Amino acid sequence: MSGLPRILIVDDSRIVRISLANQLKGHYDIREESDGEGAWQALVLDHDLQAVISDLQMPKLDGFGLLERVRSSKLRRLQQLPFILVSGEETEEERGRAKALGVSDFITKGIGSNEILTRLDHLLALSNARESLDTSREHMVRDTETGLFSRKYLELQAAQALSHAARHHGQVSVLVLSLDRYDAICAQLGAPMAEQVGNRLAKMLAAKIRQEDSLGHYEPGRYAIVSPGTAPATCVIFAERVRQAVEAAHIAAHGQRVALTVSVGVASVPEARVSSAGALLELAGSRMREAMQAGGNRIVSGGPGQGEAPTRPMSIQQAIDLLRTGRPEPVLSLLPALGLQVLPLLQLLDKELGLALPLAEIEQQLITRAREQEARKSV
Repeated sequence: MSGLPRILIVDDSRIVRISLANQLKGHYDIREESDGEGAWQALVLDHDLQAVISDLQMPKLDGFGLLERVRSSKLRRLQQLPFILVSGEETEEERGRAKALGVSDFITKGIGSNEILTRLDHLLALSNARESLDTSREHMVRDTETGLFSRKYLELQAAQALSHAARHHGQVSVLVLSLDRYDAICAQLGAPMAEQVGNRLAKMLAAKIRQEDSLGHYEPGRYAIVSPGTAPATCVIFAERVRQAVEAAHIAAHGQRVALTVSVGVASVPEARVSSAGALLELAGSRMREAMQAGGNRIVSGGPGQGEAPTRPMSIQQAIDLLRTGRPEPVLSLLPALGLQVLPLLQLLDKELGLALPLAEIEQQLITRAREQEARKSV
């Protein structure tokens, strides 16, 4: 490889290709193709090509067809590739068609070397500047390491969703999720490792959300999801699934298990009367903080008559997973219901192994405790 910028010359005339190549020799690395189909294959496969100089009249695929394929390609690098057409006897109508398809420039046959080099240099400089600008914008919008949107961009996404919802009488929901005790996790593991733990949560969230949802950073250890067209009740169900998944997750750092829980705030329009996307995000954030202040590991949705969202019954497997990771607290509050679920298994073990367990007493104590819990809830 010469290290020079690589240019594709496309013309069915070998003489024209040689003439152009000689004019560009020493300034550009040249690849040649004799028809549009060959040029298209070269552009798809050769990622080093930075510009195209093409004739209009060619066999198999002419210059118009090649230009149209390039500009309509799903490959971003081809959509913005400098494309120069060699003009000769074409009409004004044909030139207008080329402009409409997105041609970058025209050169006439027999053009001097200095002129063609100047045109190419300017087009490549413009292309490089555009690419640098796009990269800078991408970095402003997304975190380069996690791929998550920035909070500012989430506000823009929420604003667009709110505008659409207002026109079509739709709904928009926002969730803000926080790792509980994030400062303690940072103190225990160090900030870099705590950030990695947060990134694992973010990856789990990214795998669960819809394509039309937007996931991004809210604050350190906290993430937000903008969900257009989603009712608050649906978001609460989703948040509860996430809460349970995090609580039962097996996560290790520096060889030690990390007990994780999340607090979630949910806010929706039109239920919440807010005037802006930023206010909607902040409302969800305040409800997340309310959930944390109430002890964490819970959801606050704030809808009509709603406080903390009701949790789903815990499965036996989830309870076992929590006990194995040294987290009995969530299990204790649901112990009566879980105990009654496993009672048939205990009865079978008692019968098969002859254990003489006090099953009647165990059942009665579980029922009594369950009734006491129900009584406390009704107060």
